[in-house]
Amino acid sequence: MSTGKINVSVENIFPLIKKFLYSDHEIFLRELVSNATDATLKLKHLTSIGEASVDYGNPKIEIKIDKEGKKLHIIDQGLGMTQDEVEKYINQLAFSGAEEFLNKYEEGAKDTGIIGHFGLGFYSAFMVASTVEIITKSYKDEPAAHWTCDGSPNFTLEAADKTDRGTEIILHIADDSLEFLEENRISGLLAKYNKFMPVPIKFGMKTETLPKPEDAKEEDPAPTQEVDNIINNPEPAWTKQPADLKDEDYKNFYQELYPSQFDEPLFNIHLNVDYPFNLTGILYFPKLGQDMNMQKDRIQLYQNQVFVTDNVEGIVPDFLTMLRGVIDSPDIPLNVSRSYLQADGAVKKISGYISRKVADKLKSLFNSDRADFEKKWNDIKLVIEYGMLSEDKFFEKADKFALYPTVDDSYFTWEELEAKIKDNQTDKDGKMVVLYASDKDAQHSYIESAKAKGYEVLLLDTPIVPHLIQKLETSKENVSFVRVDGDHINNLIKKEEEEISKLSDEEMETVKTTITEAIGTTSYTVQVEAMDSNDAPFIITQPEFMRRMKEMQQTGGGGMNMFGNMPEMYNLVVNGNHALVSEILNADSEDTKKRLITQSFDLAKLSQNLLKGEELTSFIKRSYEMIK
Repeated sequence: MSTGKINVSVENIFPLIKKFLYSDHEIFLRELVSNATDATLKLKHLTSIGEASVDYGNPKIEIKIDKEGKKLHIIDQGLGMTQDEVEKYINQLAFSGAEEFLNKYEEGAKDTGIIGHFGLGFYSAFMVASTVEIITKSYKDEPAAHWTCDGSPNFTLEAADKTDRGTEIILHIADDSLEFLEENRISGLLAKYNKFMPVPIKFGMKTETLPKPEDAKEEDPAPTQEVDNIINNPEPAWTKQPADLKDEDYKNFYQELYPSQFDEPLFNIHLNVDYPFNLTGILYFPKLGQDMNMQKDRIQLYQNQVFVTDNVEGIVPDFLTMLRGVIDSPDIPLNVSRSYLQADGAVKKISGYISRKVADKLKSLFNSDRADFEKKWNDIKLVIEYGMLSEDKFFEKADKFALYPTVDDSYFTWEELEAKIKDNQTDKDGKMVVLYASDKDAQHSYIESAKAKGYEVLLLDTPIVPHLIQKLETSKENVSFVRVDGDHINNLIKKEEEEISKLSDEEMETVKTTITEAIGTTSYTVQVEAMDSNDAPFIITQPEFMRRMKEMQQTGGGGMNMFGNMPEMYNLVVNGNHALVSEILNADSEDTKKRLITQSFDLAKLSQNLLKGEELTSFIKRSYEMIK
């Protein structure tokens, strides 16, 4: 037996490791199981190239709890180590790495997320153990070794009588970490971090029901047997080739990822690239609807099938964080600061690749089955519109598959929309005006006015529409978007011909002054217009610019705060050619004038759902009195 001192200058390295890593102390199991997996896969590689003349067999990793002895065992059937290798890899390399980490990160280690930065694997064991033992036998024909360390720089290394190949790590769990002797805690961690590790992981036994023998009676219980409880799926769907998977396989894998999710995904995108970086994965489009606040962070990030995080910001483009699924890449620098990730060139390339791949898949779905794509549009449009808004390259590609639905459930691409409306909806200044509604019911009368003129009205109703149409206006030539209630229909698309006014300029001014005084509110600007005499006498509109700026501010419009704090402003458009306006102008008493104006104004407000509270009560009472 030999004893020695680990060659580090920091005497109290173990308390420091424990202190600085404490917030992440559960990752010790992830790290140790990952090491066991590496040792197993390295042996597989050596046997496959003929450098290890041993039978690889069907190795597994086993986790065992010894509650009475306060011990946790992690056992593998991998490469194993000789005594010299223990000396080199454990005493020299691991702990010099530990010291380097401490010297570099002693200040503010908690903030930098250093787990994994130096491959903290082995010595993370000391976060939860007072003593750690390694019993290991190399695949080479050399004696087994037994290493013990009690959390100080002192260790013992002696021969062991282990005869089977591989390594067993025994953690003597410290009194402040006894939770790691609880079966539920360990099974929870294995499910979280090791669910898809590439080597089978055994944790205890389970009872399996066998089919009844043919001659069994109905009341006879089915036979059972005890089998290894393998907690992981070593060959998850994303590690396979898309050609080898059916729709059913993708759906089953979705259920495996999200067991409590009842809705099926709409479709998936299989990522598979090996140059200029390695990346595999499957992304799923769930039914999204309109909810911008739906739970993000549902995409799981793996490194060689080891779970790392479900915070993929910076790696997956922001607009795709509403999707679900898995991304696995050995090339992503893990557990380093967010700012480092966002500045990293490889990560930017990965993010760009994912964005491009999603755009290509959407285009292919659109081309192969447009009717089905249209059916799914309401469930996927939020992601696509957000992508168009946030990424120029995605915006360009989306031109081929982004849809613009009308209030009558027709769907146009931009090119189709342009061809459809250009002739009829170009104003006198040569600008193509795209009319849209955000709520079919609330804006029904305005939609009908537009349709009466043969205009198409789009239905654009996601929370980010104000931002999106701003982007479309700046990137398309000579295009203007206006919501149908932004003005009277003649003013929305101004043509050369104008209605002739039945009122003189002086009478129009009188009407404007009379109505302004009667309604007595500064939230409404009265404008008297010469319109078709069959149009409504009073119409309430909300100026496009102000309303859009306010909406953009409410959905995160950056420098729009000045608009967000302003009160709602409306226009009251008065049809000077309507008989009712002439009646108001020629009324024989001020009371009659006031009554006609108030009733008409309230009706206009009612049509816009703006009549509420005391005003609504007064309106109803007054209306009943009028029909007595």
